[in-house]
Amino acid sequence: MATETQPTKGKGAPPSGRRTPGPANPGPGRLRGHLIGTYGLLALTALLFLVFTLTLPDSFATSGNLKALLSTNSIPAMLALGAMIPIVTGKFDLSIGYGLGLWHVLTMQLIVNNGWPWQFACLVTIAAGTVVGVLNGLLVELARIDSFIATLGTGSVLYAVTLWITDGARIVPGPEGLPAWFTDLYTSTFLGLPVPAFYVLVLAVGLWILLERLPLGRYLYVIGSNSRAADLVGIPTRRYSVYAFAGSGFVVGVSGVLLAAQQQIGNPSGGQDYLLPAFVGALLGSTAIKPGRANALGTIVAVAVLAIGLSGITLAGADFWVTPLFNGGTLLIAVGLAGLSARRRLRAGASATRGSLADGAPTTAEPNSVA
Repeated sequence: MATETQPTKGKGAPPSGRRTPGPANPGPGRLRGHLIGTYGLLALTALLFLVFTLTLPDSFATSGNLKALLSTNSIPAMLALGAMIPIVTGKFDLSIGYGLGLWHVLTMQLIVNNGWPWQFACLVTIAAGTVVGVLNGLLVELARIDSFIATLGTGSVLYAVTLWITDGARIVPGPEGLPAWFTDLYTSTFLGLPVPAFYVLVLAVGLWILLERLPLGRYLYVIGSNSRAADLVGIPTRRYSVYAFAGSGFVVGVSGVLLAAQQQIGNPSGGQDYLLPAFVGALLGSTAIKPGRANALGTIVAVAVLAIGLSGITLAGADFWVTPLFNGGTLLIAVGLAGLSARRRLRAGASATRGSLADGAPTTAEPNSVA
């Protein structure tokens, strides 16, 4: 007859063979690192603003300059938010600069040369941007082309279409100009602030709700973290990745309409300068608020850092070549910090997993005796 010895369990004793997990105590070092990673970029924004306010009191912290900051950086902020959406899924849309150029040229072409009502021209442009976003997603997910290659190729095609529409020349309105309601999309104010700033606010809040509060956002983050695991739990990864590119295309289409309302001409090369700042904002933003992953609020903070930094050094009398130098250097820093934040996030997750496994693993073998 076989008997199995069972350990005596006293009142309040932990389950047999299991360790009692100790209280969570991240320690001051880890807590400090968490605070710096989460709010460091926000603190840098405040510090830069304070420094330029003190050093340039007559030009930087003026009502006119602050309104100009909000106005001129609205389109870069929207593009950064648009670029962020595919980044959440681990993909990149390099066509956004070329898309911006095409969509603002198309808007001008339809209004100025084709005589379309401005409302209809804007809707067609935004719809076209969304369709191109869907096409990018299909190339990446169905044709299985790397997102860098697919969107770079798409961008080149978009630039070719831009040159075909314009013949390489600018589209300039006649003496009657553009419809006032159309230009008011960019030039008007609300509550004393430029209206484009409110577009950015609405877009950022909408993306924050989508990514942080809705199942769609959670699915996108899971796909970006581990697409294989997302497949295994039944998430249609290809479909949601196409959604991400479609969202990016929609934002680029809206930005193209606003660029046309801002510049009031159609410049065939007008969108290419926006690509680098957009990715700087999206990548640098992944190191703030939610370190290690792209997020809407972090992207806005990153754009604010870039805007304040560029405005300050420009008002200080920097040469014209400082702007591309600043953008390029910040991009390198952003990529490095984003990679570091992602690795720290992965290490933290792995440590938590090992701790959970250790808490649930038996410490000693249960002795069996046979009589």
